[in-house]
Amino acid sequence: MTSVGTESELADRILGGWLGRIAGNMLGKPVEQGEVWTRDRIDRYLRKAAALPLTDYLPEPPAGDEDGPDLRPEWRSCVRGRIHGSCRDDDIDYAILGLHLLETHGFAFSTEQVGDLWLLRLPYLQTFTAERAAYRNLANGLKPPLTATYDNPYQEWIGALIRADVYGWTSPGVPRRAASLARRDAVLSHTGNGVYGAQWAAALIAAAFTAPTPRAAVDTALTVIPASSRLARTVRRVVSLYEACMSWEDTLTTLTDETAGLGWIHTVPNAAVLTAGLLYGEGDFTRTIALTVRGGLDTDSNGATAGSVAGVLTGADAIPSQWKDPLEDTVRSAVFGFDGARITELADRTLRLVTLPG
Repeated sequence: MTSVGTESELADRILGGWLGRIAGNMLGKPVEQGEVWTRDRIDRYLRKAAALPLTDYLPEPPAGDEDGPDLRPEWRSCVRGRIHGSCRDDDIDYAILGLHLLETHGFAFSTEQVGDLWLLRLPYLQTFTAERAAYRNLANGLKPPLTATYDNPYQEWIGALIRADVYGWTSPGVPRRAASLARRDAVLSHTGNGVYGAQWAAALIAAAFTAPTPRAAVDTALTVIPASSRLARTVRRVVSLYEACMSWEDTLTTLTDETAGLGWIHTVPNAAVLTAGLLYGEGDFTRTIALTVRGGLDTDSNGATAGSVAGVLTGADAIPSQWKDPLEDTVRSAVFGFDGARITELADRTLRLVTLPG
């Protein structure tokens, strides 16, 4: 394993990943509806609330304000001043489920064991799109890879990417191993760019433990997916516009045009938003998750992954208190047996897995 510092430094980085994932997820949750909450609409909301630049959780809507679309119904537990522990979300459920998977089966787990754990621990109605299709297929007796391909129009959507973090956290500095683990999980429900997205995200997080900059982590993560894939070409496109000193706004406008028609939950356009947030955030935790969520599309998923990468890069101690303190070291989860778990305990259990063989 590549050197990632002392055990206490590694522990701080892993806790940073967990805290960052949860904080980024909650930042994006109120506006998670990409066809309604566009990038322009999110910024108009923030401007009206005098919340630009964005340096804290989203503000609640002003009383009596009927203009514009409604926030998601969960907003009351994930806007500034109202947060007491994390709210439940599938983006966090899958990180917890991945931790439980590795604790139960080790790093030699099979795709079938991932599916078995879903059926045992995850309520069907807390799954969505490709995961729900795969869950239904599992319940009907199908085996992987048919679980991913039968009657599943969501095969390249973002679901597998949001399940990848734990494979990065438990493979610090070893992005190829992280990608291999994430692929074994992803093929239960996804194909093509949907699988590549999981490999890329896992490698991105693993690389963040040793990368000197977000750009270095992005470059490393590109090495684990096919260079000719649409995902790789899109990520390289964001990097090239960033290198050309194009503004964050213009970069996202360009990528919106170039990925038009894929939909707001597809892996490729979301990876563009995420990559732009990481690059233009330039290693600053607050700026990274704020830009990523302001980028629109699947805001809570993108905010979660950006927060995970940024949290690993900075470590938990360096994450500003306005993001950490409202979480009260508590996570809500639909995964049976984990609701109310301590975030610090989840991070400690993740750290213990790092030394497992495999």
